[in-house]
Amino acid sequence: MMEGVKGLQPEKLLEVRNLKKYFHTKKGLLHAVDDVNFYINKGETLGVVGESGCGKSTTGRVVLRLLEATDGEILFEGKNIRDYSKKDMRHLRKQMQIVFQDPFASLNPRMSVSEIISEPLIVNKVFSNKVDRMKRVKELMDTVGLAERLTNVYPHELDGGRRQRIGIARALALKPKFIVQDEPVSALDVSIQAQILNLMDELQKEFDLTYMFISHDLSVVKHVSDRIAVMYLGKIVELADYNTMFRDPQHPYTQALLSAIPVPRLDVRRERIILEGDVPSPINPPEGCRFYGRCLHRQSNCLNVTPELKEIGPDRFVACHYAGNLKPASV
Repeated sequence: MMEGVKGLQPEKLLEVRNLKKYFHTKKGLLHAVDDVNFYINKGETLGVVGESGCGKSTTGRVVLRLLEATDGEILFEGKNIRDYSKKDMRHLRKQMQIVFQDPFASLNPRMSVSEIISEPLIVNKVFSNKVDRMKRVKELMDTVGLAERLTNVYPHELDGGRRQRIGIARALALKPKFIVQDEPVSALDVSIQAQILNLMDELQKEFDLTYMFISHDLSVVKHVSDRIAVMYLGKIVELADYNTMFRDPQHPYTQALLSAIPVPRLDVRRERIILEGDVPSPINPPEGCRFYGRCLHRQSNCLNVTPELKEIGPDRFVACHYAGNLKPASV
């Protein structure tokens, strides 16, 4: 996590304004990402959390322009990268990388460990000779905790943790400033998850990296994030620093998510909030609050008036008509 310096204003590395990503389907427009706004300061980690299908992974890919946005602005170091040409984006991709969810599916099974890690170095013509390139590959392997004896090994010969270390080494190859981590530990065993999370924390401190950490697991997000954005059906419904989010959640959906986190103590009981109803379709969604059908606090105006993401405190945003007036959950 980023350690702020007293008296200094954090510098924004990435800012997203009114970002939208719609997909055309036979039944209409699928609103995968719908009018999303957030920023990430240099050196910090923004956790993006929500259930499957909420649009968090799509948001990460659109931010990197792996998917083209339907509308909105993506400002990286103050410049709107949606205006960049292919040539400009090729240069920018050295500074913006991604670690994918499935470490096996994201690696070429026909390439050895050294070939996978060296691929971005070859594509971007970083080194003029193989000797220097292989020296860099070995440095990267050592950085992420891969033994040199694995240089000529193939992904199928390794466990999930080592495969993910290969993906991390590949992402670090071009010395990026910003990395999207798309559920990087969800496919790993719990013991391996801790190792990878600790590794990414160490790398962030060593190389001054900025992360966008995408996950459906709030307990993981809590330990790695400086601030947390909660998404529901393509929209951010709450955004705050992790202490505030866990101490005093304001959106009913956030309260329900936090109530589902297991407490590893027999003497502590947490009141579970059970959500009823179904998640509405993201295809041509109606006006009003998208959480209306499952909300325990819904009122008549919630059905027709879409709540905006408003600042209700210092760097604290909630998209709810009644934020601040809801009975807090026991979290």
